[in-house]
Amino acid sequence: MTETDSPLRMLIVEDSEDDAMLLLRELRKGGIDPYSEMVDSEDRLRRSLREGKWDILITDHNMPGFSSFRVLELAKQYSADLPVIIVSGTIGEGVAVTAMKAGAQDYIMKDNLSRLIPAINREVREGTVRKAKRVAETTLEYMAFHDSLTGLVNRREFERRLKMALDDTHHRGGQHVLLYLDLDQFKIVNDTCGHIAGDHLLKQLATVLSKHIRSNDTLARLGGDEFGILLHGCDGFYARKVAKKLCEEVREFRFVWQKKPFAITLSIGMVLISNEYAKAKASELLSHADLACYAAKDRGRDNVQLYQSSDQDMQQRRNDMHWTSRIQQALENDNFCLWKQDIVALQPEAADGYRTEFLVRLQEENEIIPPGAFIPAAERFGLMTKIDRKVIEMAFRYLDRTGLGRERTGTFFVNLSGSSFNDPELFLYISELADRHDLNPERVCFEITETSAIANLDVTQQFISFSKTRGFKFALDDFGAGMSSFSYLKALQVDYLKVDGGFVRNLLTDPIDLGIVDACNRIGHAAGLKTVAEFVETDEIRDRLVELGLDYAQGYGISRPKPLN
Repeated sequence: MTETDSPLRMLIVEDSEDDAMLLLRELRKGGIDPYSEMVDSEDRLRRSLREGKWDILITDHNMPGFSSFRVLELAKQYSADLPVIIVSGTIGEGVAVTAMKAGAQDYIMKDNLSRLIPAINREVREGTVRKAKRVAETTLEYMAFHDSLTGLVNRREFERRLKMALDDTHHRGGQHVLLYLDLDQFKIVNDTCGHIAGDHLLKQLATVLSKHIRSNDTLARLGGDEFGILLHGCDGFYARKVAKKLCEEVREFRFVWQKKPFAITLSIGMVLISNEYAKAKASELLSHADLACYAAKDRGRDNVQLYQSSDQDMQQRRNDMHWTSRIQQALENDNFCLWKQDIVALQPEAADGYRTEFLVRLQEENEIIPPGAFIPAAERFGLMTKIDRKVIEMAFRYLDRTGLGRERTGTFFVNLSGSSFNDPELFLYISELADRHDLNPERVCFEITETSAIANLDVTQQFISFSKTRGFKFALDDFGAGMSSFSYLKALQVDYLKVDGGFVRNLLTDPIDLGIVDACNRIGHAAGLKTVAEFVETDEIRDRLVELGLDYAQGYGISRPKPLN
């Protein structure tokens, strides 16, 4: 030990004060001046081990009432890493070997203390290593089963306990309930204040939630802003009371970050762990609880929803989740393909080039899946921006390969979802892609539905403005479906109005639909726009649209969708 080291803390178990003083004198002669405490009974030894932090324990072998073997037991009980050296005048070779097997690090005879200092230095050093190793192992074991941010049980351990609850229900008829919790405003905190604020919110909420569950229940962080609670030995009535109480507590909780307060609420999905799940896995329980949680969100948030397999919303949600993985796989494997549906001129002056709309399809082996099957799931789970980018890429590649994107005439319509307008890098992506394929932007017309445009009016205006500086055109799809179509038309710099097909289909039999189509066409022309009628399915409808003066028609009566290639 050096002069700058803290004093060695030594606990001496000895019934002879003279022998203890002799031992300390020997240490001082060798340059070790420890802080020491001498105990001579089991009770005092217990108290010293419990209250003090010792670097080494030196013990005699035979003492009144207890021996070194008892000392070793107590040392292991109170401080597993504490090195123990037996210093005795009466210990025999066989007893010494037994003591070493029981946990002693060394034994030294009192009449030969020359080995004492080297033994102490060695064992203190190795004891420190053992302690560090044990702490590391304990930390790793803790991390394997706990969330590093909140200290709660992690998903892996939670699933293991769910499996145990399932087994208990199946074999012993136990009653348990799973709660799946999701924060309703977490994204707002993260987006406005950053991830550090989000982490603080999660830690604070973990504390709030912990106060309202029993010691035999399990609270876990499942990932992101999602928590799980396993309520042991309770029925649905009690579980709903707990869930509602949690919603109430979180509702009343106020998170403050840099003097800015945030109101937070919970949506909770609840699953009764019954014999219905006898052969289920923990992942199925969590999936059903997740479905119920999203149903709670869809029905207004800040509430509790019990999973019921007969619930149509939950069935739809489950179907959407199934589609999500298929969409992700299709994006990774380039399983999307383009079809097209031609648009024809109804008026002689409108016949200025070829027009068609690109339509996305999903191809799985020999099956072609229409967009109506997967688009709702893509919209719900935030995948439409990725699909839009894939469609743009395929369309631009086709226009480059065929040369149609560099012709003097022609218009090629490409659909964009409303969510894509919130992608700040989309305009740059489109511009770079057009330059890479050497396209004339005037040949491309992006479509957005009227309802999406209105819902994101500011960002839509900005995106259209930027895009039109490059020469791209825009069409407002499903026009007339909104309640304020005409008033919003002034705010959007579009080139085409595509009249909602729901009005076009029945215009021969419904005078109101006829009037709406006529009004859309007149307003569009007054604004200097070209009009396109959708869902044109018969020659009679086409002829009536010609009379009304619409510029273009699209639908099964004009041209059916067909593969691009």
